[in-house]
Amino acid sequence: MAPPPELIDNVTASLPPDLISEILLRLPPDEPEHLFRAALVCKSWLRAICEHGFLRRYRAFHGSPPLLGLLHRLKVMQGDPAARLARTTAVPLSPDPTFRRALDCRHGRALLHASDDDWYLIVWDPVTGERHRVPEPGIPWLIYSAAVFCAASGCDHLDCHGGPFRVVFIATDDDDELVKASVYSSETCAWNKPVILADGYQTWQERLQAITRGESYRTLYVQPRRGALVGDEIYFTLRNENAIIKYNWAANCLSKIDPPIRDVYDISLMEMENGSLGYACIQGSSLYVWSRNASSEGAAEWVQCWVIELEQMVPVANRGDEAFVVGSAEGVGVIFMSTGVGLFTIELKSRRVKKVEEPGVYSSVLPYMSFYTPVEPQRSASHAKLNSWIMFTSITTLQGRGSEENVLDKDGKYGL
Repeated sequence: MAPPPELIDNVTASLPPDLISEILLRLPPDEPEHLFRAALVCKSWLRAICEHGFLRRYRAFHGSPPLLGLLHRLKVMQGDPAARLARTTAVPLSPDPTFRRALDCRHGRALLHASDDDWYLIVWDPVTGERHRVPEPGIPWLIYSAAVFCAASGCDHLDCHGGPFRVVFIATDDDDELVKASVYSSETCAWNKPVILADGYQTWQERLQAITRGESYRTLYVQPRRGALVGDEIYFTLRNENAIIKYNWAANCLSKIDPPIRDVYDISLMEMENGSLGYACIQGSSLYVWSRNASSEGAAEWVQCWVIELEQMVPVANRGDEAFVVGSAEGVGVIFMSTGVGLFTIELKSRRVKKVEEPGVYSSVLPYMSFYTPVEPQRSASHAKLNSWIMFTSITTLQGRGSEENVLDKDGKYGL
């Protein structure tokens, strides 16, 4: 039997308020219900959690936001694959029921591609439920990717909810087969003029002239994978030789860089802890991670920083079964891998492996990372408001319609 509240109040009353605050700061953020339950233990704990500035110090103490869920899509051979939101902790996450394709999760927001009569984008905050409908840019896409990120000046991105944001959209144009990109600002509610990846040809007419002269040309297909944001630049991959395309959204400029290795298909780009671009893939039974660092001469070069043997760490269904990199979580050094046994995470530093989902042919895993903490309530309604947060404790998987990566949808276009 739990001790009566009066006894708990008497025990905790002897503790200095600063000590209580320091204890509560250490509750793990990846299981947010602990913080809410602690607020219901006694009045002094409730006061400490509702104290002005506690939640700000809580987020600063733990650094990078915890992983609350995974938005992902399964490849299927027939029909519509399910867009799945798998929770890694007990939080109330509910996407818009009309969404078709999950494109990105970053800075407390998820980016979805939806269609009623026309295609449009949804920027969704799963914690607050806030949604913004964004029109598509003027790019008739054949295959594409997109990203969302916070645009608030001076934000540390520890707890991004509300405020301005930007959306980057990059695609292979369905008309002229050129790679184009554009950025949307929530502050102006407008896309900028699309920029074209030159790659030797500025226009479709120039390419036709080259083909007439007998020059060979392969269409550059944007990979429908999550991009990596590093400063004012965001990186995506091309299907051709796994080349990496860099979009400087501030300067509205596209360029192409070589990957550290070409003969692999399933890779993930990420921001490394030192703020550089990271690249992860699996060859054989080993996980390789590179970082693109500036040399002493100022030129950027790829440096191999991790090689992890997976054979004894990650279970496989059968002999010869392979593991594939299907995503990463920025800022926390976590890689997502898929095998015939399920979806796994591996922490690069500790090398701890954890199963997070059942088996499936995963095409793209998008980690949703955010602190899930209550808004500081009014003292008079503190218990009622905190109770309403704790009611959401069930862990479920949500399903919706969508198209897979490698099969054409009914419009003849590639989906994520």
